Amino acid sequence: MHALKLSISAVLIATPALARDPILNLPIDCTLGEDCFILQYTDADPGPGAADYTCGPMAYDGHRGTDFALYTFDAMEAGVDVLAPAPGVVRGVRDGMPDTGFDDTPPEILEGKDCGNGVLIDHGGGWETQMCHMKQGSVAVTNGQRVGMGTVLGQVGYSGRTQYPHVHVSIRQDGRVVDPFNTDEITACGEDDGDEDDLWAESPAYTGGGLISVGVGTEVPEYEDVKRGGVGGKQFSAEAPALVAWGFAYGGQQSDVMEIAIMRPDGSELVRSRALIDKKQVLYFRAAGKRLPEAGWPDGVYAVEVTLERGGEVLDRIETEVWVGR
Repeated sequence: MHALKLSISAVLIATPALARDPILNLPIDCTLGEDCFILQYTDADPGPGAADYTCGPMAYDGHRGTDFALYTFDAMEAGVDVLAPAPGVVRGVRDGMPDTGFDDTPPEILEGKDCGNGVLIDHGGGWETQMCHMKQGSVAVTNGQRVGMGTVLGQVGYSGRTQYPHVHVSIRQDGRVVDPFNTDEITACGEDDGDEDDLWAESPAYTGGGLISVGVGTEVPEYEDVKRGGVGGKQFSAEAPALVAWGFAYGGQQSDVMEIAIMRPDGSELVRSRALIDKKQVLYFRAAGKRLPEAGWPDGVYAVEVTLERGGEVLDRIETEVWVGR
């Protein structure tokens, strides 16, 4: 078993599209916006700053790929396949690293293995794709194996230098990073020849951030439990000690606002909290609620609405309902 290529020493610039550019399908078996989302894009800013291909904020300085993330750790544990985005030959594999992420993987295990478990595919013509952070024990291909578009390579995991379950996909030609959303050669964000061009068979829609999940409980949940999934409920006692709603989101930017509202069964407002996001955050969580009133909670359906705002416009909104009663 050959070692997976671990690092990219090339300068982060895209190369012009050629006649034999690969055509890519999604490298993950999920539906974007339903059970997965794009957490980060390739950094298109050649300087010390960061910008995605739209000149938006969904990248960090030096990020050399696209991150396709799952909504919860529970989804990762259930199993979501990583797929070959285009035909080619496997030129490197690694498996056996634990799904413990950056914070909980001993440095001596992580050293030189930021990618975690992964697969490298050669597509010919100098093109290659590298899939990282796959689940321990899931890699299903071997070095030298020919794969077709959609071949199962393994599953999404939490190995290597990562803080959330996702597959990091890096596209390179002759060792240089290529942004699959914009193959035009650029010198700075947005400075291209005006032609829209990408490598996708069907280009995924761009999102500048959004809600991953919302929930309701009787106390503020632990952040790690929110990330794992399955927190909260849909039915509560009239004597519940509190009603707390929360939102879990990605792509937060300074001055974004998360508004959390809970409405009583008669339509009156129980809670309306507006939390200002004070800095850029890849993932973040906010909660708001009320303690049990002396008379107990009125029986009925409570409407919950969590809204993300950016620049005074709605970025995302999720509504749900819970039942409270004796």
